[in-house]
Amino acid sequence: MLEGVARTFALTMAQLPRNLYEAVGNAYLLCRIADTIEDEPALSLAQKEDFSKRFAEIVAGRDDPVPFARELGSRLSSSTSDREANLVANTPRVIRITQRLTLAQRHAILRCVRIMSRGMVEFQRDASTEGLRDLAQLDRYCYHVAGVVGETLTTLFCEHSEEIGKRREELMPLSVSFGQGLQMINILKDMWEDRSRGVCWLPRDVFRATGIELGSLSPGMADPGYVEGLLELVAITRRHLENGLRFIDSLPTHETGMRRSCLWPLAIAVLTLRRISRKPTFTSGREVTVSRRGVWAAAILTSVLVRSNLALNFLFKLSVFGLPKTSAA
Repeated sequence: MLEGVARTFALTMAQLPRNLYEAVGNAYLLCRIADTIEDEPALSLAQKEDFSKRFAEIVAGRDDPVPFARELGSRLSSSTSDREANLVANTPRVIRITQRLTLAQRHAILRCVRIMSRGMVEFQRDASTEGLRDLAQLDRYCYHVAGVVGETLTTLFCEHSEEIGKRREELMPLSVSFGQGLQMINILKDMWEDRSRGVCWLPRDVFRATGIELGSLSPGMADPGYVEGLLELVAITRRHLENGLRFIDSLPTHETGMRRSCLWPLAIAVLTLRRISRKPTFTSGREVTVSRRGVWAAAILTSVLVRSNLALNFLFKLSVFGLPKTSAA
């Protein structure tokens, strides 16, 4: 199921030690079920809120996943892929894996699902093509859908390794920023697909400062103000990805599986950001998506350098060369 809903993610998770692979993979599947609820256009906001609350209770072990899977599955439209529908139908199997994890792992995953589900419902209430209010609201949105995932991953890493646990205070804020960087890549790459669904996750204040109203955007827009606003978000994303590299640098060099599992999505994110920066007038996410060959090249190169922070930092600086920077960078 993991390979069905996230092929690249499944490859990165396979790099983890066995007990971590099961916990992180299970957490991801649970988050995808929560995400499927959010993305299903056939569900009203009230229905999404109800299913999200029920799902959190199921993860906590206080509700039955069988009727939940049946009822949610019967309401899914053709907008939900067959693989995601299959994941929903197999919610009881996913929960059985959750229940055999350690108590610490279950608590971390439950916290993640609760925060993510609450945040998704909150932001669905005001979702429109007018975008988010400002950068602060963008940060809040990214925390609920991705930053908390970074915190959860860090908690699972710390539970797995006493050595990593000693660096918990250092790693936590970096993990939130890392998660936001990866989420902002998705926001930028999928902005036109999101708009076709009637939503926009870009911040209004950034574009109003350049004379652009997000409600008036259209694919292929070449207005200098739009390009300026987009490149400012590229610069912010770059800063978050730099924190992602600092997060990886802080992991023990002998934990090569953990480091690879974080390096691969970071490398793909940087390559995607480069494509967005080079072609800010793209009209579809397909235009800036990294090719399969590019993904494998990035995975091989970072795997070769996985034990060397010095080499990884040099490679990162080379890869982001020419990308815009924030004034604080």
